Amino acid sequence: MRNKDTICAIATGVTNAGISIIRISGENAFSIADKLYVSKKPGKTLSSQKSHTMHYGYIVKNGETIDEVLVSIMKKPNSYTAEDVVEINCHGGVIVTRQVLDAVISAGARLAEPGEFTKRAFLNGRIDLSQAEAVIDIINAENTSAVKNSVGQLTGRLKNRIVSLRDRIMHDTAFIEAALDDPEHISLDGFSEELLKNTNEELKEIKSLIQSFSTGRVIKEGIKTVIVGKPNVGKSTLLNALSGTERAIVTDIPGTTRDTLEETVTIDGVTLRIVDTAGIRDTDDTVEKIGVDKALSETDSADLVLFVCDASRALDENDRRIIDIIKDKRSLVLLNKSDLQNVLSSDELEKETGISVFAVSALEETGIHEFTQKIKDMFSLGEIGNGEMTYITNARQRQLLSDAADSLEEVKKSIENEMPEDFFSIDMLDAYGALGRIIGEETDDDLADRIFKDFCMGK
Repeated sequence: MRNKDTICAIATGVTNAGISIIRISGENAFSIADKLYVSKKPGKTLSSQKSHTMHYGYIVKNGETIDEVLVSIMKKPNSYTAEDVVEINCHGGVIVTRQVLDAVISAGARLAEPGEFTKRAFLNGRIDLSQAEAVIDIINAENTSAVKNSVGQLTGRLKNRIVSLRDRIMHDTAFIEAALDDPEHISLDGFSEELLKNTNEELKEIKSLIQSFSTGRVIKEGIKTVIVGKPNVGKSTLLNALSGTERAIVTDIPGTTRDTLEETVTIDGVTLRIVDTAGIRDTDDTVEKIGVDKALSETDSADLVLFVCDASRALDENDRRIIDIIKDKRSLVLLNKSDLQNVLSSDELEKETGISVFAVSALEETGIHEFTQKIKDMFSLGEIGNGEMTYITNARQRQLLSDAADSLEEVKKSIENEMPEDFFSIDMLDAYGALGRIIGEETDDDLADRIFKDFCMGK
């Protein structure tokens, strides 16, 4: 019954701005708007106008004009929620926006819950669950790669692949069931070989989606990037150069950085969650030793390690200790202070580490574009939006894909063990169901509530 309420909310940011939008959705959206809207043309009502039109007038409550407005109307089912929708565009002051919202509530609307407009779009069949999740990802996106991937999902890229997989699984399941029901007219002879071929193809596609999660996660959350190096090689100066602020204290005193320092920056469309760490060296200072231990711990959980060396100083035992730590990790070496007289060359360092080396000057902010482009290549971020690749960014989706893959692996085992055909269909239906839950074909109310609670109220 609650979904039959007419809901409203401020759809724009609650701050002083050029305009604000109050969105109304539900079966009484037009009757509520007609109570408040007064047209410049006498007798004109919103409910009598054509869909997808905009109208100039005033919002009036109890005979008092609240604001001059433009009102957009969208009649069901051709609206965001697939319900009747009215959007009041008023002046963007916080006070006047709240006055208009209060007038709408007084006229009979209910204040929307977080994400309720998008939830109604899902429940009314305008979008599927993966598209709804893409909406919140677009709103929260911190870089252009995340936007491109989420827009791809919003346009149905993931949905189409899931629907295709389900159709193929159901086609084979239906054939088995039909043959079991009518063996005189439908034969299963030789079908096991065909089913095995189909199952392998479906598994390959599902596993490709699962494997995309590692890249998808860094697209959405950013690349956890840990800066390591011995003291006074310019790690904190590099952080300041990347962030564009004096985020870290920089001195000539070794051991200035005692704890980790975190900053999120976006460079060339790539989001880096940077962790600046204490200089790694042997020390008797208790506090500094704690910082070194924390640096090593952060390195263990990093998506990417930036090993900073000083071009004006030869490698020593501290550098070689770090090289040994990062040799099996995804890493880049930054030869810093390349603006000074070099004692250490890029070729020498690359031979020593076996890792790509980039000459930079954190102080003069040179060479940064080159290594950030390398990061994009390492994480395949340059491919986003250039093709039909779908990157999974959602842990819920990844788990359901894994469930579907497990069920199809059971189908393969049953075929290889020459089990009866009805064993195949049980696991095939499990895979079909798991894939369906990705797009919301089989979703309980509690799950839907958890997904939409993270939305803002006007979305």
